Amino acid sequence: MSDQELFYLLALLKVDGVGDIMAKKLLMHCGNAESVFKMKPTQISGIDGVGSVLLRNLKDKTIFEKANQELEFIKSDGIKVSFFQDEDYPERLKHCIDSPVLIFSSGKINLKNKKLISIVGTRQITSYGTDFCKKLIEDLAPLDPVIVSGFAYGVDIVAHQLAMENNLQTIGVLAHGLNQIYPKTHKKYIAKMEENGGFITEFWSSSNPDKEKFVRRNRIVAGMTEATIVIESADRGGSLITANMANDYNRDVFAVPGRVTDKYSQGCNDLIKTQKANVLSSAADLIYMLNWDVENKAKPIQKQLFVDLEPDEQRIYDFLLTNGKELLDVIALQCDFPIYRISGILLNMELKGIIRPLPGKLFEAI
Repeated sequence: MSDQELFYLLALLKVDGVGDIMAKKLLMHCGNAESVFKMKPTQISGIDGVGSVLLRNLKDKTIFEKANQELEFIKSDGIKVSFFQDEDYPERLKHCIDSPVLIFSSGKINLKNKKLISIVGTRQITSYGTDFCKKLIEDLAPLDPVIVSGFAYGVDIVAHQLAMENNLQTIGVLAHGLNQIYPKTHKKYIAKMEENGGFITEFWSSSNPDKEKFVRRNRIVAGMTEATIVIESADRGGSLITANMANDYNRDVFAVPGRVTDKYSQGCNDLIKTQKANVLSSAADLIYMLNWDVENKAKPIQKQLFVDLEPDEQRIYDFLLTNGKELLDVIALQCDFPIYRISGILLNMELKGIIRPLPGKLFEAI
């Protein structure tokens, strides 16, 4: 992306009232960020959500000064910027409607053909949680997954440390700009993490780690990975928010069970009890459920002959025949269906005996 393209994207994101969803609407309608500012109000006033206030805010010249300042920071500090349509933007995050338009990163991050999981939990990790996390990452290490977390106290930093000890790529998702680090005591881990992994954020250099930013940060943790693992959690906490977001994004969620009397197992037990998470007792559970290295051994289902397919079903069936097994998210994206619709269509096709589900939210034609 050229400096000019980035400049106008930064300016657009700085307009009061333009969030990620609105920015994508404007970009789709206008073609690029520069055109948003150059089009006449009548040309964009018909976009859903665009009113007189937003049109007025687009005329605010101060946003260009702020965009220029951030562009200078990006260039001077060697920050990598990924646009949500770029090839190097986290693939699964592209499927989330509220994903950031831009992601800023540092380090040596390589997500191509990688297995991504997020590990989250309480800031008050116990020896039980630490021991489980250690065994889990050691057992997963031969599969070379990328470990994503929030670089916070407790489970987060333990997961990052264990990933580094096992020579795994690890990524810290930050709730502030890349010109600072929070908590400050974790500065000692920066250099090593950036050797194999690094940091990503949607926030500018002017952003401080305010409370509401941590919730926004959590949607990236949940959205960019194929599964979220909650190691330990009390009955409330940020990790439960991340787990709920992962469920909303149709990702797999796993929780480590614990004794009902243990404070920091209550959240995990509740996730399992309410069927918002799978029980995680070992790495083998995760490997099987995500279909990482197991062959599908289900008995073949006899495809019904002369099945009459609806047009939507035919489109999906043809796609799966051509592409082989695919993730539900990918099917929805490539066949142009919203997630809430495709789940029902896939179920009907399964009942007709023409597709089958596989572990890891994969489907294949029979």
